Amino acid sequence: MEQPLHVAPGRDIHLADFDPDFHDGLDRDQAEAETRRHCEKLDELAYRLFAEAKRAVVVVLQGIDTSGKDGTIRMLASGISPQCLDVKSFKAPSALELSHDFLWRVHAAIPAHGRIGIFNRSHYEDVVVVRVRKLVPQPVWQERYAQINAFEKLLHDGGLTFVKCFLHIGKKEQRQRLEDRLRDPKKQWKLGPDDLEDRKRWDEFQKAYDDALTLCNTDYAPWHIVPADKKWYRNLVVARLVRETLERLEPRFPPFDPSLIAKLDSNASPHRPHGSM
Repeated sequence: MEQPLHVAPGRDIHLADFDPDFHDGLDRDQAEAETRRHCEKLDELAYRLFAEAKRAVVVVLQGIDTSGKDGTIRMLASGISPQCLDVKSFKAPSALELSHDFLWRVHAAIPAHGRIGIFNRSHYEDVVVVRVRKLVPQPVWQERYAQINAFEKLLHDGGLTFVKCFLHIGKKEQRQRLEDRLRDPKKQWKLGPDDLEDRKRWDEFQKAYDDALTLCNTDYAPWHIVPADKKWYRNLVVARLVRETLERLEPRFPPFDPSLIAKLDSNASPHRPHGSM
């Protein structure tokens, strides 16, 4: 049975219609082998994009707590040279960031032409978290869907390609991952009181994401619903999406200037006979 990654713009998206444990009949070994092949190809494609320096790509990773954003970033970083890659994590905004419009800090983090950016959370926090936690009034966050669409259209027209991935995990899987964090000294630091409080608002978060995915799913910046209960399948789907995106862009090395060869030869030191002064 197939499950779509993308829903056409204009149609309602309900996360309840997507199975977070879907894995397309693959097993872990198959998925990890294919992911490695995608990552190997990503390195070459990212280098071409870097050399071309005319366009950029940003991978937006959204999802509830424990959905696997950090793990997805590690996977992508294993296949893309650091010289071509920028990673930005959007945590609670600072006092400086709060003194500007909500998109200010996001615009500042957009990768330059030639680079690939990865966002761990993003501007979508400002129509999800602020809504559920009631950090701003409804009229404020309600206006932000249109503002986000206009912002993404501006960036798209300027040469930025979006790969927006919602990492979709189930409520049972999230509980297991939260318990694992509680038991693992290396992961306990990632768990805070807000994480446990947010779990109590599971249904509210699902509804907020349904609206964000529906209202900000456009032809120029579409959303992809990535089944993420199985980490190895999540990695495969995201690696494949990023590779396919770069292949569609067909980044090319700049044309070579043959005159450089003549210039190199003309700059060569003249031959001097042995023993001459």
